[in-house]
Amino acid sequence: MTHPHLIPLQVTFRELEKSDALDSRIREQVDKLGQFYTGINSCRVTVEQLHKHHHQGKHFHVRVDIKTTGHELVAGREPDQNHAYTDAHVAVRDAFKAMRRQLEDLVRHQQGQVKHHEQRPHGHITEISPDKSFGRIESADGRWLYFHRNSLIGEELDKLQEGTPVYYIEDMGEEGPHASSVYPVGKHHILV
Repeated sequence: MTHPHLIPLQVTFRELEKSDALDSRIREQVDKLGQFYTGINSCRVTVEQLHKHHHQGKHFHVRVDIKTTGHELVAGREPDQNHAYTDAHVAVRDAFKAMRRQLEDLVRHQQGQVKHHEQRPHGHITEISPDKSFGRIESADGRWLYFHRNSLIGEELDKLQEGTPVYYIEDMGEEGPHASSVYPVGKHHILV
């Protein structure tokens, strides 16, 4: 079976023998996460057997560390929170469920940045190139974003001036973040 996006994976077993069954279960779970979220750069999974509770049998702690561009997510399942983790497979399943929830939150957050349901990013034009081919926007949180005249909606760049308040969508390009779909505040109703 070929993997469209093979995630670099490191699995560590602490205080217990390496289990091939557990190892392949973990790899399966990582593949599922990779299919759900393609931006995973690496994954580290630690399965640890704890010896604190001799009278209650073995307990397992599973920690999943995932690195994506710009984020590091950690999901751990502590046995003290749930005494069901006398089964390493259950601990693995629940740790990956928790990681999946974190990735879903991340996706919602990233889609929110693109769709702008809550609040569209806005800023104002701080610079327009002499040939009117591009400009820069200072965002409300003080960052600078490049935009090309082709990104403007509803207005020509030579009609705009520095200080004009604008809405925009932030995209990630090869050179870093830039603004696309830029339109002056109050002008978006002229889209026809």
